[in-house]
Parts: sequence; C-alpha cells; structure tokens
Amino acid sequence: MDLVLTDEQTMLRDTVRELLHRFYDGEALTKAGDTDPGWNRTVWKQLADLGVLALTIPEEDGGVGAGPVEAMLVQEELGRALAPEPVLDAVVLPAELLKLTGSAEQRHRLLPALAAGTTLLAFAHAEPGLRWPSNEIATSAVAQGDSYVLSGVKNPVLRGDCADELIVSAVLPGGGIGLFLVDPTGAGVRRRAYRTFDGRRGAQFDFDGAAGELLGDTVDAAEQIALAQGHAQAALCAESVGAMEVALTLTTEYLKSRKQFGVTLSKFQTLTQRAADCYVSLELARSMNLYATAALADGGNDPVVASRARLQIAKSAEHIGQEAIQMHGGIGVTAEYPVSHYVARLTAIGQTLGGVLEHRRELAARVGDYDLVEL
Repeated sequence: MDLVLTDEQTMLRDTVRELLHRFYDGEALTKAGDTDPGWNRTVWKQLADLGVLALTIPEEDGGVGAGPVEAMLVQEELGRALAPEPVLDAVVLPAELLKLTGSAEQRHRLLPALAAGTTLLAFAHAEPGLRWPSNEIATSAVAQGDSYVLSGVKNPVLRGDCADELIVSAVLPGGGIGLFLVDPTGAGVRRRAYRTFDGRRGAQFDFDGAAGELLGDTVDAAEQIALAQGHAQAALCAESVGAMEVALTLTTEYLKSRKQFGVTLSKFQTLTQRAADCYVSLELARSMNLYATAALADGGNDPVVASRARLQIAKSAEHIGQEAIQMHGGIGVTAEYPVSHYVARLTAIGQTLGGVLEHRRELAARVGDYDLVEL
C-alpha cells in the first residue's frame, strides 16, 4: 500500500469533506437526529451520485470496484463530520456479505441498488446476551419445502430501523450458520426501532416463523461473516480516527481561547502537556488505522490485525475523549457543544463489533502462536 495519496484519492477525500461540511453543522446534525430516518436523504443521494456508496461494490455489479484505501478515506470524513448517514451499516457491510455468499441472481438484484442508494440493507446477527464474536446464536432456520422459516430475536441491529431488507444469520437444520434475506415488513417479523445514546438508530427484530431466502448455497457462513466484519472493523477504525482528530482540534482551540486568571488555558504547562499526550494517542491510532487498511489492500483479512488495530484505537479514543471533556470543563458534557457528540460517537464505536475487553481476549487467545511476545 502506497502511503502517499494519489490525485484521485485526494479529490475523493476533499469532495466528500466539502459535501459533508456544506450540509452539517451542530444545528443540522441535531435536526437530522430528531427527525426520521435520523439522517439527510439529500446527502444520501449526493453520496450515491458521487459514487461513494458504490466504492466497495465490484464494477460488474454496478459499483466502482475501489479498494480499502478509498473506503478508509470516506469513513474518516464521515467521522470528522459526525455524519449520520448509514454508509457502513446499510451498504458496506451488507455488500461484503453479498459478495462473499450471494448467488449471481442475488448479487445482480441487490448490489446495484445498494450502489445507487435506492435500497438499504441491515445485518441482523447480534443477539441479546451475546458478546462479540457472537457465533453461538440461538436464532434458528427450519426448512419448509424449498424455503426456510426463521425464529429468534436479533438485537442490536444497527440501522435496522430504516432497512428495506435484512440479512439474518440463523442456525441451519444440519448445523452451521446460514444467511437469509428477510423482508422486515413481512409476516412473522416484528420490528422495534430505537435511538442509540450517540444519536444513531437501531432496532430489535423478533422473528416467529418469518420467511427467509437462503443467501447463496453456503452450508456454514461463519467464515464469511468474520471476513465481512473484518472490513467493518477497518471502517470503524477510520471513522474513529476522523472523530478523534476533530475532538482534539476542538480541545486545543478551546485551550487557546478560554481565559483563566487573565491568561489563556494554553499558558498552563500541565494542560499543554496533556494535549500533547492526546496528540501522541491520535498518531498511534492513525498508524494502526493505516496498518489495518494496508493489510486489507494487500489482500489480507486477518482477525489478529483487526483486533490489534481496534484495541489501540479504542484506547486512544478513550484517552482523547476523556481528556477533551476534562479540559473543556462543564461545557464539554453539554448537548449544545460539539465535543460531547464526538465523545459519544467514539464511545459507541468502541463497543461495536467488540470492545477493548473482547479484542484483548482475542489477542490473548493467540499468544501461543508466537515465539516471543513483548509488552
């Protein structure tokens, strides 16, 4: 992976940044979050028109066929702007599952619609009481003639509130995990939408004999689920870096403008040292983000790499988030000031597809694979 952006990549980054900056400020974000579906459909259409939604979709399926670097750049900009558009949950992750497991007919039917932004999908995999990686699922699929019916509960389903179709994981009659296309408005499906604490949306789905169309002919999709989530892990890393960068910028600007005892806070050595420590955390996170992206760009999708990146980035996000709140003082926790929203989003990302504890456990389980481990 070349760490120097090409002219096309730079143009992509700048175009997405300009678009999101034009539509979103603090007031616009609050307004979007308070109205259905929680994001701006005009922004969504423009992202589709620019080809952003089609980036990770193959050209033969109506997409652009770009690589992980382009996807990383977009996710960073979404993080910088706190843009609530469901690019990852409704397009990138479902598209990866379709590419890995879908039949030719299913790919040709759904991937072009995802690229055009006319169809939204959501991946219903997590279940109440299960922590990541949640492969010991209880939702079951029972054969009924040439089709299947599903029963079980899925929660949280990120962006499930606005999904036009679901990709649902369920235990197959002969064992193994199958993936099924399910109509969220069909018989036997109950959808209960809610807002998450970071202002985004999700839903719980109760399936009771819901009709499901098997995705492809995979007898056990556990490996494909892990691969698709590897791309999602990299996307979350990039979004975190974008959000951390802005949170730190807001904090340093506040230190330069807020006065105490007749001088700006930036004159207090302890505060400047703490800000410098945050910058170190940001650069550590940025390096690990590049590491995860480079691994995908080189054709690797190693869960160890993903967990290494997520662990460091989560630790950096916690450090920067806590320091941003502390150095802002009371104003830092108010809904009217943007830094609190960045910290809320970073906290939510830190618990999506595994938190610090889960990724540390994943790495610890593989310590025996190495001759030398350094702390």
